[in-house]
Amino acid sequence: MSATFRNPAVIPIAEIPVLSFAVFRSCILDAVSGGSRVSALFCHAPEGQERRLFALLAHPGQNTLEAVTTRVGNTYPAMTPVCPQVHLFEREMAEQSSVIPLDHPWLKPVRFPNRPGAAPVGRTDFYTVEGDQVHEVAVGPVHAGIIEPGHFRFQCHGETVLHLEISLGYQHRGIERALVNGPDARTIHYMETLAGDTTIGHTMAYCQLVEALGSIRLPLRAEALRAIALELERLANHTGDLGALAADIGYLPTASFCGRIRGDFLNMSALLCGSRFGRGLVRPGGVAFDLESGRLQELKKRLTAAKRDVTGAVKLLWNDPSVLARLEDTGRLSVEQCRELGFVGPAARATGMEQDVRADLPFGYYRFFQIPVASMPHGDVFARAYVRWIEIQRSLEFILNTLSTLPEEHTSCDASSLHLEPHSLAVSLVEGWRGEICHVAITARDGKFAQYKVVDPSFHNWHGLAVAMRNGQISDFPLCNKSFNLSYCGFDL
Repeated sequence: MSATFRNPAVIPIAEIPVLSFAVFRSCILDAVSGGSRVSALFCHAPEGQERRLFALLAHPGQNTLEAVTTRVGNTYPAMTPVCPQVHLFEREMAEQSSVIPLDHPWLKPVRFPNRPGAAPVGRTDFYTVEGDQVHEVAVGPVHAGIIEPGHFRFQCHGETVLHLEISLGYQHRGIERALVNGPDARTIHYMETLAGDTTIGHTMAYCQLVEALGSIRLPLRAEALRAIALELERLANHTGDLGALAADIGYLPTASFCGRIRGDFLNMSALLCGSRFGRGLVRPGGVAFDLESGRLQELKKRLTAAKRDVTGAVKLLWNDPSVLARLEDTGRLSVEQCRELGFVGPAARATGMEQDVRADLPFGYYRFFQIPVASMPHGDVFARAYVRWIEIQRSLEFILNTLSTLPEEHTSCDASSLHLEPHSLAVSLVEGWRGEICHVAITARDGKFAQYKVVDPSFHNWHGLAVAMRNGQISDFPLCNKSFNLSYCGFDL
């Protein structure tokens, strides 16, 4: 009835059974009700050929992925009313492929594509709440910081937020479209800049995908160095987030310390490859830079110092009652909401869900050396902050242990004449610092990408911020927003 495989994997398109829509829908609903999640849902519509929907289902308890597909015409019965997890995917397909999900409850623009008949950028009918003393607060799309545009529309009664609508897509870059007919010389650049603070995560996902398509097996040392780089990226961003949360509540000691320590972790990435964001390191076939003895010892030394510093800075937060009072019970999400809406990463783990690609669908070096999943049961800003702190400690331990047992092998294998498997579906998942990163490619008969789908964790989680703000105070928004710290550009692909 479907195709089941591990992560990452390649399967010939011909081996994925084409289901009736009723069976396709049933497969998705049964999987989600059983605790699985929809990692990707997209329409493949080659010119002159039939349209097909593809769904990629992640089964954490089984450590497997499942691909299902069906044929559709111009319309199909929307799945969102009974499976809210797919609501944004269905809106996206309607926008990109003109395949309309009938009876979708909220069929609105996702990214304002530049094409005839599409809505002008930023023009949409916002949801409104009517009644005595209800008022509306509009924030953005232009913000005070040096960040990309995004619009937030609050419906409030006094200070209480009844509804928050988030409108993105102001800088839709068309990256997925640009990836078609690749890989080429520009592809790796697109991957490294999909979301600039997640360079390693997205580039790893891409490289794993093309390595699977090219039947390339990496040396273990290369896998280890990739994992070190991924955990350094996690360390830098989690540390920066804890500092930013401290700044949002006016707790300057931790804010100041973590701002500097984040820079230390970024400089460790630069020690690996010359780039603070890890650009130029991960390449198909392995890594472009080795870590010889001198720099390895220097990295250990810096990590040991950073471990001491970040421990001291973050413990100041947990030891201050006024800090805890501000973080606890703010922006609460329930585990039921996370499951129903398909949230990922620290936001999901902060509700008690033990969901982490490194453990559920292990890839690369994590197939041999796993990191325990960090979770908290409360679902509030404090829980999202504390999950980050647990992950900081475990990432530090993982890197230090990996450096002490670094395999003595080559760092890459020859991928210069890489030939990708034609007429295939390839899938690669990575646990980035924000959560699950999913890359899916469909290849043509020449092995080039006929379609390339990227799902950044922010695509899943922006709606989580809106849900967390319901019945909260509007003054909590900056703090709640920072506790998710989602990406505009990761969403606006």
